[in-house]
Formats: sequence, C-alpha cells, structure tokens
Amino acid sequence: MPTAPADIKTTLIVGMEIHVELSTRSKMWTSAPNVAHSDYFDAEPNTLLDPVVIGMPGVLPVINEQAVEMAVRVGLALGCEIARTTKWDRKSYYYPDLPKNYQISQYDQPICGEGALDIPADDNGEASGGGEMRTIRITRAHLEEDAGKLMHEAPGGAPIDHSIVDLNRAGTPLLEIVTEPDFRSPDEAVTFGQMLRNICRHLGVTEGDMQRGHMRFEPNINVHIEKDGETFKTPIVEIKNLNSFKAVHGAITHEYQRQIDEWRDTGKVMGARSKSTRGWDDNKGITTPQREKEDEDEYRYFPDPDLVTVAIDDDWLSRIKQTVTELPDAKRSRYVDEYGLSPVDAGTLLDDPGLTRFYEDTIAVAADPKRAAAMLLNYGSKLANERGQGVHELGITPDQVKTIADLSSADKIGSTAAADLFALCCDSDDPAEALAEKHGLLQVSDTGALEGFVDQVLADAKNAKAIEDIRGGKDKAVGALMGQIMKLSKGQANPKLVTQMIVGKVRG
Repeated sequence: MPTAPADIKTTLIVGMEIHVELSTRSKMWTSAPNVAHSDYFDAEPNTLLDPVVIGMPGVLPVINEQAVEMAVRVGLALGCEIARTTKWDRKSYYYPDLPKNYQISQYDQPICGEGALDIPADDNGEASGGGEMRTIRITRAHLEEDAGKLMHEAPGGAPIDHSIVDLNRAGTPLLEIVTEPDFRSPDEAVTFGQMLRNICRHLGVTEGDMQRGHMRFEPNINVHIEKDGETFKTPIVEIKNLNSFKAVHGAITHEYQRQIDEWRDTGKVMGARSKSTRGWDDNKGITTPQREKEDEDEYRYFPDPDLVTVAIDDDWLSRIKQTVTELPDAKRSRYVDEYGLSPVDAGTLLDDPGLTRFYEDTIAVAADPKRAAAMLLNYGSKLANERGQGVHELGITPDQVKTIADLSSADKIGSTAAADLFALCCDSDDPAEALAEKHGLLQVSDTGALEGFVDQVLADAKNAKAIEDIRGGKDKAVGALMGQIMKLSKGQANPKLVTQMIVGKVRG
C-alpha cells in the first residue's frame, strides 16, 4: 500500500470493471469466427468478418447460446443472482472500431446480479497469502460485444499519421464484471484479478491470455482525504484497458499519489461530471489523460428491437450448474491439506488449467500425489520450457508418470534416471518400466553384485584415507567411494544400499 503524507489521513477507494473475452468458436451475434478462440488467435487482420460484424443494412443479430451459458457459469462461481429473464440494449456511442456505431449490451437487466469473491487479506487490509479473508462484492456481470482494435503504429512500429483498424475482435462475446468499490490497496486488486482469472480459465470460458487482451482490467480510483476534521473526496478516475497485473498495481499506486498531489494543487473534489478516464504508460509508469467520462444517460440506452429476451428456466440453469466444477481455491486447499503440497507448488499446478487437468488425471491412478506433483513441476516444467509447450502437451501419459513415481518410491531409479525416463516417455507410448529397462536406467539392488563392487573399492589402497574417515564417523567420506562404485556399476548401483554396505563393512 502506498504511504500517505504525514499531515493528512487518506483512504484509497477502488472499484473494478473486468472485461472477459469468452472463447466461444463464433462471435456474440453471428457465426463469424471468434478471434478469442485459440483456433483463430493468429488470423490475418480483417478476415474474421461477415455482414453482421461490419454492420451491413438489413442484417439481423442472433444470440450465441454458448456465450449465455458461459456468463451464467461465471455468475454461479461468483455466487451471483442469475436473472431468469434478461434482455439486450443498444448503447449509443461513437465507436470508430465498431461499424454499426452502437454496442449491443445489457443495461437494466444484466444476466448476473449481486455476488461476491473472498480474497485473503492481512491485518492492514492488504492482500496476503493467508490469515483473514476480505469480501469483494460483485455488483453485476453482463454480456455485450467487444469492439475492434485501433492501431496507431505501422506494423514495424514506426509512427504514422492515421489509425489502422482491425475488426477481427469486433463482435467477440464479452462478459463485463463490475465490483463495488471495496479495494483498499493495489495488492488487493491484483489478488482479486489473479483469482478471477484462475476461476474463468478453470471454468473453460476464456483462454485468459492477458497479452492478447482476453482479460482487461479498468480500476475506478479516488481518494478520501481527511484534514482538519473534514473529508475531501477526489474525482473518480477510470484507468482504461490494463492487460497485466503489473500494470494494475502500477496504475493504482501512481494514481493514488497523483490524486493527492492534484488535490493539494487545485483543491478539486468529486462533483457532477467530474469523472474522467486515463491511460497507463507502462514505460514511464504514469497515467495520462484521455477524456471526460460520459454520464449514463448520454449513452441513450434502449432495448434492442432485433433481439428477443432470454428466459433461463430451471432445467437450463440446472444443466449449467453441473458444469461448474471444483473451483481453484477449493482445489488449492485439497492439494495442501490432503496431498501435503506446499502452497507454492499447489499454486503453480493451478496456474495452468491444462496442467491442473493433467495432474487430476495423474492422481486418479497414482498412489503418491505429492511425488507425482514433484515430477510434473520439476522434470515436466524443465522439458516444457525447453520445448515451448505446456507440461500437459509433452506427450507423457498419467500412467507413465505414475510408473516413474512408483519406481522412484521403490528406489528402483534415482533422480537423474527419473528425469531421463520422464523425457523418454514424452516421446514414446511404451510403458515407462519397459523404457527404463531398455535404456539401462533401473538401479542395481542385487546385494551380491553390489557387494562385489563395494569390496573392490574398499580393497583399493588409494582409498585408505576415506576408509579411515568413515571409521572415525565422518559420513561425508562415503561420497568419495560412492563415485567409484557408480562408475563400476555404470551408474546403476542403488545408492542407499551401497551406503549401508560401505558403513557396515568399514565400521563392522
């Protein structure tokens, strides 16, 4: 939390608007492909269009049923009241990147009403990894369509004297989630954003790639300043289109200080038509003015005459509820409490829904969930980084991971061999144990063979000093002999058995 000046008392007040691009295959009002779906991420500009998207005369919109279900799914996860009847409204506004020049949205009958999300908070009200929880109230969540994208640089990055428009994003289903002004620190806003992103990704409603704009955050910020027994409220500023948690934290932190400084300079406080929007300059770490914010009545909302109302009956709502599976926070608790994972490891597994699903499939067959998690996070993550893939995309199967974990638990393979075997399994459908035998990765645990190696090393005169150290209680000296035995066994000797043999023979 930023530090307030000593001569005044301040309270940071932040509400949030979050725009979630839904990853349906088609757009909100037409069958044109949706750029927020993974199959169309890299489409050439202005290729995901049809007459509805470009606003041709006479065309009629048709509601995307899957987008409605996705919105309800998120609402249920956030404990929102689900509207049994919802309608669509036209929001009149000059959109240079939305050809029909109005947005189809929802005004007075949003699909999701009041809800809440609890976030961890410390004694100062700031987000933390544990302790008490703070409730962030959800005001509403409504469906609308996204606009296109304006670019103000040439493809090579050079400035140009005009704007380039790409309409691929126009018409993308967009779920706007609005909170009450319950945040009191930048950390709280970031924690909320991270938790919401995890929820939406695990529900399968968005890819959640923030660099592609799948989730955009718009904090509404002002400061309550107490001085000499009087409270002054600075004008609300909305920071537009933040697409990273670093930007969310930086923008709120900077805006808090900027508003205090502005109040000192001008004394300006909240009043009619005093709300404005600002952009975030990530390179300079400052917010910059954009425009004065319109009042609600200036959007001239009215019901869209081309779209019917949507009635959500009991059967439909029940089917949607069945798709709301265990949420990330509940999974995290299970991983920590039941499987003994650290909070950090549990969080890493939950950060990627694909990895989460793969881990769930693995522990369904594996006897040791903790060891299986270690395999995925250590061996799997290393390979995934090298190959530019997700761990779940490497090609290894849950059964193969289970076998590697079992072999490791039984001391049939060491850690190096386990890593090698993991990599082999990524490129082969053969059973893991068969691959381990084929490539000589199984440890030798035959006491007769191991005893021969140990006796050979102990009989070597050059090892007299190490033997004497072991006899004197210096266990570290065992390592000096272990390397020689590993060389004789071609790396296959069981280290635990070899250590027991060396100590037993030397100390009697």
